[in-house]
Amino acid sequence: MSKLSIMDLAFFLTESDASPKHIGGLMMFRKPAKAPANFVQQAVEQYVGTADDVGAPFNQVINFTNLTGPCWETAINFDVKEHIHYHTLEGDDFRDSLYELVGDLHGPILSRDKPMWEMHVIEGIDDQRFALYTKLHHAYADGVTMSSILAQSLSKSATEKTTSTMWAALPKKRQENAADSVSIMKALTKRGGRYTDYIRTLAGLSKLTAQLALESVHLTKNAVAVPFKGRPKTPLTGRVIEGRQFASASVPMDKVNHLRQLTRSTLNHIALTCIDGALHRYLQDCDADIDQPIAVQMPVNLRRKGDNSMGNKIGIVLVELAKRTEDPYERLREIGFTLRNVRYQIDGVPATSVMAYTVLLGSFAQLAEMLRLENRVPPLGNTLISNVPGPNDQLYLKGAALEEMYPISALTPGNHLNITIYSYNGRLQFGLVATSALPRMERLGDYIHEAFEDLEKAVTTPRP
Repeated sequence: MSKLSIMDLAFFLTESDASPKHIGGLMMFRKPAKAPANFVQQAVEQYVGTADDVGAPFNQVINFTNLTGPCWETAINFDVKEHIHYHTLEGDDFRDSLYELVGDLHGPILSRDKPMWEMHVIEGIDDQRFALYTKLHHAYADGVTMSSILAQSLSKSATEKTTSTMWAALPKKRQENAADSVSIMKALTKRGGRYTDYIRTLAGLSKLTAQLALESVHLTKNAVAVPFKGRPKTPLTGRVIEGRQFASASVPMDKVNHLRQLTRSTLNHIALTCIDGALHRYLQDCDADIDQPIAVQMPVNLRRKGDNSMGNKIGIVLVELAKRTEDPYERLREIGFTLRNVRYQIDGVPATSVMAYTVLLGSFAQLAEMLRLENRVPPLGNTLISNVPGPNDQLYLKGAALEEMYPISALTPGNHLNITIYSYNGRLQFGLVATSALPRMERLGDYIHEAFEDLEKAVTTPRP
């Protein structure tokens, strides 16, 4: 048995049918030349393996009745075949039908009676392409870890006709101790930490609180973003309901890097500028645009360099994007300034302080949703945007080329939309997941493309 960290446990305590706490990954493949009719089934069976191949925690279930606290236990009669599902697409367009199906699959909550993961094998319409949609509970891993496992389990060779199981890429550290993740309690108790750790964590949390207080009374300006700030109600915010929809966007990484060089910006600067422009365009279409900056929640990676263990090691900070403007270059500069402030804020306190701050804010947001106060209490932010680094090389599954790969995240209280930025094989990709309440969400993907073209034009055109 191994215990959960507070962050992992929070995903269980805040979960509901309308707001499940699982994450997913969509991988779209192209079959190798002259692939046999049963190629996909053979590749998947070899990739998933047997129950003996599956390592912790993916062969475990949660036990809430343990006297010493919730913990992971090895599942009895674990059968891999119960977790693999096959689907055949219908319709005229592979991508449209695939995205509709993935949205339907991402909605239902995972059963806690067996290990909480599923793999869905999707074929149909295009006989040269197939997709794998993998779904797992957020308590097992964060998006960075999941992406790393899936990427490392695939091959860089197009001619390799065999494949190891995806579980072979699990970090050894996690297999030895499935509870080895950042734990606030571990850092603050005598058993796992020192008295000085406790003092540093409290000092860091006090510093974050003081920064919010100074910004709230206008003694600082744009130093930090204030949560639960009064914001007009938009289609992006409101009570999270059942049902999910998925869309995507993608731009060439060489063009992104060219803009980065010209403007001395980071990838996050460019991506957030495109998303900010797209969100304002979308809100204009919905007759709901706002004059003040769009506030987004952003997960930050709290892992030390070289740490590839499982579990959740993230904090969430609030970031205000640019003021409403029609100038993409001005938007880019404002977002760059904001992100530098956020970086100073996070680097100035211990990781445990950031996690405690995340848990506190998340608890307030969750409580407001549980008490149905979403129409009276402003949301924590307008949406959540995360950046998950992906592999630079082309990957293959038994010779099948992985063409596109998108993480698909969970929704936070009060938000109808979640956007994940992901880089893979020369493309900067955007995975968008939303509740069924967000109208015509697929337009956001088109607007991200348009916002990137506008930024490219603004940067490369000589300015007066």
